[in-house]
Amino acid sequence: MSWSHLSAAYDLLDDPGVRGDAVAEHLRAIAPSAEVEVTVVAGDGGETDFVRVTIPGSDGKRAGGSAPTLGILGRLGGLGARPEQIGFVSDGDGALAAVTIAAKLLAMAARGEQLPGDVIVATHIDPDAPTQPHDPVPFMGSVVEQDVSNEHEVSPEMDAIISIDTTKGNRVLNHKGIAITPTIADGWILRVSETLLDIVSRTTGRLPAVMPITMQDITPYGNDVYHVNSIVQPCTATTAPVVGVAIVTESAVPGSATGATDLHDVDQAVRFAIETAKDFGRGIASFHDADELAHIKGLYGEMSHLRTQGA
Repeated sequence: MSWSHLSAAYDLLDDPGVRGDAVAEHLRAIAPSAEVEVTVVAGDGGETDFVRVTIPGSDGKRAGGSAPTLGILGRLGGLGARPEQIGFVSDGDGALAAVTIAAKLLAMAARGEQLPGDVIVATHIDPDAPTQPHDPVPFMGSVVEQDVSNEHEVSPEMDAIISIDTTKGNRVLNHKGIAITPTIADGWILRVSETLLDIVSRTTGRLPAVMPITMQDITPYGNDVYHVNSIVQPCTATTAPVVGVAIVTESAVPGSATGATDLHDVDQAVRFAIETAKDFGRGIASFHDADELAHIKGLYGEMSHLRTQGA
């Protein structure tokens, strides 16, 4: 269980003065030698702090091993919409999950339970992000563009990526808890991974829910087409397979809503990501069938142009 880490992370992030250095200090209190990087990036509306944590595996690339590297990204616009809103907003759940995952993995490693593969956890910390109009409910905005987020969160080291994002502001998935997306790889929306569905079932104790993803969603922001949110935007910056983990609700809840974070739902995302990291590093879980993707590309050609802004 990660409950103590989740509770501590929520208390840390629900603070109008929180910055990336506070997150780094929190994680180093768990593991003093933790590899934590904080990068401050300025945008049109202010600054945000990108935090990246690397947890080396026993057979990971950092140790000269062969186990694959998993990237876990907490996606969001901001932790808060201050001064428009008072307190932690629904959109902050992705960062909350990411900080909790990093804390739990560091604690596990400190106790001698090191995962086989390296895990890289990244998110950004912004307690006073802007809001923006969106149907059916308002979105949280961001002081930086999505390509900037991708630049600081997506790494060439990552062999696969889990992208955790609050995805409550829609009417296409009426389910409370978590849902995973189909795998996206180099412009192709592929079948939902059976092994990841297995992990959803065992961590939630329920039949798995799948978040619908459209062609619009896998194109970059800024091209004037509708996106359900930024959950699979990392796929525009990498050829590695990407799966979104959506924290969802039965009703449409604005990302800028306060009092909307359910720690039980965030905990499901945390446990799913950690169990995926275990199984991916051991070769038990896979995000896609690489041979099938190559076969599809041979039949129908490349779709990598969908990762660009288009004509």
